[in-house]
Amino acid sequence: MVDDHRQRILLAAARVYAVQGWRGATTRRIAEEAGVNEVTLFRQFGSKEALLDLMMHECSRIDEAAILPREPSEPGAELLHWVSAHHAGLSGRRAMVRQMMSDAEERPDAGHCAAHNASTAAAHLREYVVQLRRHGWVLAGDEITPTEVRAAVTLLMGAVFADAMNRDIMPMLYTEPLDDTLRAYVRIFLRGIGAPKEPVALRERTVDRLPSSTFPFSV
Repeated sequence: MVDDHRQRILLAAARVYAVQGWRGATTRRIAEEAGVNEVTLFRQFGSKEALLDLMMHECSRIDEAAILPREPSEPGAELLHWVSAHHAGLSGRRAMVRQMMSDAEERPDAGHCAAHNASTAAAHLREYVVQLRRHGWVLAGDEITPTEVRAAVTLLMGAVFADAMNRDIMPMLYTEPLDDTLRAYVRIFLRGIGAPKEPVALRERTVDRLPSSTFPFSV
């Protein structure tokens, strides 16, 4: 954890970077935004590169506002809550992420930082799908392969990311209200992974009765 003084400078660097990008985020601009002089900035961080690198890594570690439960009970509601929180977090960092993606070709670390939260969220979603199957919400079988499930996870994460990044500048693509759109994303995802409206156990088929070979499932 950085102290309050350093945190203020990091937040100022994030605001300046989100508008100006790597080249435009000069130490002078950052110092003015933070209300300090450049000497203080260099004393704290050593260089502009060190400051912006740390700022990007700090921003990429922002925690999600919601987590997916280890034992699913209402997949539709749980996923909608989680997807909504993920979308809100991305939207709040939209300018920052766009700048990181713009700088990614010249500075690969910027691309890695931009992708960090999405990668972490995708890993959580894959684990949630494993738990859905383990608790009888997704039937095992040849119809839905692990590759298809991974593709469904990628499609959902990609749809949410694209929506958060582009809804404000591409209204012709996002004509439905956000809540309705996120709900549709979740419904399509659950159908895509073969999730029934109720778990197998409620239809008198418990996971315990299924052969262990039925779901050594990993995505």
